[in-house]
Amino acid sequence: MKKSLTALAFLSAWATLGHAEDIGCVTTAWKLIGANHKVCVQAFDDPKVDGVTCHISQAKTGGIAGTFGVAEDPAQFSIACRQVGPITIKEKLPEEETAFSEGTALFFKETRVSRLFDKKRNTLVYVAISRKLIDGAPANSISTVPIMPWNGK
Repeated sequence: MKKSLTALAFLSAWATLGHAEDIGCVTTAWKLIGANHKVCVQAFDDPKVDGVTCHISQAKTGGIAGTFGVAEDPAQFSIACRQVGPITIKEKLPEEETAFSEGTALFFKETRVSRLFDKKRNTLVYVAISRKLIDGAPANSISTVPIMPWNGK
């Protein structure tokens, strides 16, 4: 029962955090049958910090399995977050919080972006990791956004 509740909480959090805009894809390997292997780029705005947008690129598996959406994408990604306007923090930020999450496989694998706040340097730190429900993976990428005035504001 406890595992079912944990899985349900995970899935509901996952559903609410996956609000990314597809920017485009670049083919990395041509496949004779099925979709090509690609690297796709998405953008998401930090839900609690106005003025910060992150772009994340992720490898997408092609072939027959990729065409039907059942391929497990590799844990290969990169993240870049930037200040794109005046930064407004909507509410008190915890020390660490998930800012974005998206499933990368049919069952229990996700790319998660956590936001950390470096108070000493007045900087937001975004860490992208690959996670499996059972076992975390060491793949990660990091981006920082110093909180600075925007056009004199």
